[in-house]
Amino acid sequence: MKRKKFIASAAAMATAPFLQLNASTATSNKSTIPPYLKPGDMIGITSPAGYTTREAIIPAATLLQQWGYKIRVGFTIGKKDHTFGGTDAERLSDMQALLDDPQIKAIMCARGGYGSVRIVDGLNWEKFKANPKWIIGFSDITVLHSHLQRNMGIASIHSKMCNSFPDIWDNADALQKDTIESIKRALAGDRMEYTAPVSNYNRNGKAKGPLVGGNLKTLESLAGSTSDIETEGKILFVEDTGEYLYSVDRMFWNLKRTGKLSRLAGLIVGGIKVKQDDPSEYFGQTIYDIITDKVKGYNYPVCFDFPVGHQIDNFALKCGVMHELSVQSAGSNLKEI
Repeated sequence: MKRKKFIASAAAMATAPFLQLNASTATSNKSTIPPYLKPGDMIGITSPAGYTTREAIIPAATLLQQWGYKIRVGFTIGKKDHTFGGTDAERLSDMQALLDDPQIKAIMCARGGYGSVRIVDGLNWEKFKANPKWIIGFSDITVLHSHLQRNMGIASIHSKMCNSFPDIWDNADALQKDTIESIKRALAGDRMEYTAPVSNYNRNGKAKGPLVGGNLKTLESLAGSTSDIETEGKILFVEDTGEYLYSVDRMFWNLKRTGKLSRLAGLIVGGIKVKQDDPSEYFGQTIYDIITDKVKGYNYPVCFDFPVGHQIDNFALKCGVMHELSVQSAGSNLKEI
């Protein structure tokens, strides 16, 4: 579909009447699982954080349509207020409209960046709780994942967003396609399962619990707030990018000092890309050293190099859903149960 034609049709869809679909919810370890999607269901696209253009979402929207879903483009797509996808009021209003609309079965965030924390306290979740739907995204969208788990116990999908879809699908490599298609599998209700390679820093063992987590810096910033993540009895996954080693160390001290590491069922460490130290301020430890030191007093399994984060191998994970983590000498496995 050509870009101009798609934009025109997307604008029309935003005002057209939508088919009402009945939905039911299920529970998994006290978590509410939104209804999985069927062909013909509608996905809304919005920018709760950073700015993106209408043209930039076309590859994602086109592929979602090819999967059989209808698309509603929120009015923040194409809006710009400095680094944000519109003003705080605009981003809040757009997200609120999608949360409240019973026709919308999932909300895909266009990109991360920064901004979700500026609107999360203004959102009214009452209609969403009565009619839950999948919220999709990662990085800054960790704010929403954590808020949902802390306050409502409603599952969500940590995955790539519109800005990670390839411009030309046929030119994408197999790994990139697989990560994008993992979103389709998650939305359809497939039981997710992933493996990670052997790491000398892994700590073997097995654990079961709800899967929670996201961007490490964002989780640190939520400490003490009404969106603060709860980790007791859960499998925590973390990832980050663009941080200095000392900053990663500080963030893990935050997790440790707030008791979040001591109560885990298991820990998964995804991609953590670091900035190079200033030669005059060499930190002297690796990511592996930093994390191993913080969890050495606990007995749960620890998995490094898991395929999640600001990288190509960033697979869809269902936050709040029960999983089993197995870390063994042959590698690691995480599966939904």
